[in-house]
Amino acid sequence: MSTAGYAFRDNLTMLRRNLLHARRYPSLTLNLLLTPVILLLLFVYVFGNVMSAGITGGHADRSEYVAYLVPGILFLTVAMTSLGTAVAVCTDMTEGIMARFRTMAISRASVLTGHVIGSVIQTMTALVLVLGIGLAIGFRPDASPVEWLAAAGLMALVSLALTWLAVGIGLISPNPEGASNIGTPLVMLPFLSSAFVPVDAMPGWFRWFAEYQPFSPFIETLRGLLLGSGIGTQNAVLALGWGVALTVLGYLWSKARFSREHRQ
Repeated sequence: MSTAGYAFRDNLTMLRRNLLHARRYPSLTLNLLLTPVILLLLFVYVFGNVMSAGITGGHADRSEYVAYLVPGILFLTVAMTSLGTAVAVCTDMTEGIMARFRTMAISRASVLTGHVIGSVIQTMTALVLVLGIGLAIGFRPDASPVEWLAAAGLMALVSLALTWLAVGIGLISPNPEGASNIGTPLVMLPFLSSAFVPVDAMPGWFRWFAEYQPFSPFIETLRGLLLGSGIGTQNAVLALGWGVALTVLGYLWSKARFSREHRQ
């Protein structure tokens, strides 16, 4: 078998390990998934009429706010589940399993790749579950098959980007609790975006940050794809640009940090 063949086999082995671990110990994934689901139900059934009146200019229509809210909650789900990757990577680094891997004839990169691919699969599964809840409470997307594919591709890209960043966070954290704390700003960004209220309704001094930080263009692009409204060239370019840039940054950071740890 060639070197590439061995590396591919090692990647599949590590992917299987991480998926089996998630299946046997689902509590972390379920706890992280619970937060966006609770927020979705809370904002729809407790604040829905008030929020919809603010968005529509006085006419309370909860269904309109559901349509506005669900895309933001989907990306909040991506951010929350990526936090679980940081904890999982840090756990591997601090519990001695990496020392055992160093003694085995496996591809070093497969350790991280298994975490990343496994996390993206889990995240996409979580997104399907959250989207199902959204559909059950009144979310009615108006997207063509091509737009659905584009939306899935966007969510996969963002999941990949945040997962690589989460891997880097896990590698620099002293313990799993620290990984969860260090990753908190990543989870807070969706709350500082257009996920819950339009950017135009925010204070002027804060509006620039909310508009150009990664999650607002992610969310606005997804809204345009799923609801059949216009995306806008700026949102599409920013969404793709942020997605690719964060993926590359997270990959390079994680690779450099893991190589440093591996030499120690």
